[in-house]
Amino acid sequence: MLAKILFSTLAMLALAATGCRQPDTVPVETTETPVITRLASSVHAADPNGAPQLAEGFHPVEQNAWRWTQKRFVVVLGPPDGGAERGATLILRFAIPDAIISQLGALTLTATVGGATLPSQTYSQPGDYIYSQSVPAAALAGDSVSAEFTFDKSLGPSDLDQRELSAIFSSAELLPD
Repeated sequence: MLAKILFSTLAMLALAATGCRQPDTVPVETTETPVITRLASSVHAADPNGAPQLAEGFHPVEQNAWRWTQKRFVVVLGPPDGGAERGATLILRFAIPDAIISQLGALTLTATVGGATLPSQTYSQPGDYIYSQSVPAAALAGDSVSAEFTFDKSLGPSDLDQRELSAIFSSAELLPD
């Protein structure tokens, strides 16, 4: 009887071993295509995907909507399709709070995109603003372009806030002409 049980057990193990056998695998060669990521031509203050494009002069996002800027700040943007042939329009959306204007007076903003200096603009009242200027095609020749913005003054670090503050950044973009 013991031999019969032992034989049955061995037979089941043998069947199980052949039934669970892994199929032969054949190595398959694959050609991996590198993923080419293109920089966005539009960056919003609170978008975590665009945060790496906020290269310099930005403070952390606040209220999941905006960021304070320092006196000088840089956004790296992807040129829009056809920008290197037709040019583009740079649009910066920002706000200057009353606290900044009341302490500093009027602020003048200058911008340089891809080495091209754009016209300056002065803001003497608190409020929401759109800085919009044409960018020449020659400034948009690469895969990315740095848009450097500079205010002529800022609030420096103080006992209340250790940051340098100039304006509240909402977004920057390059639109095709």
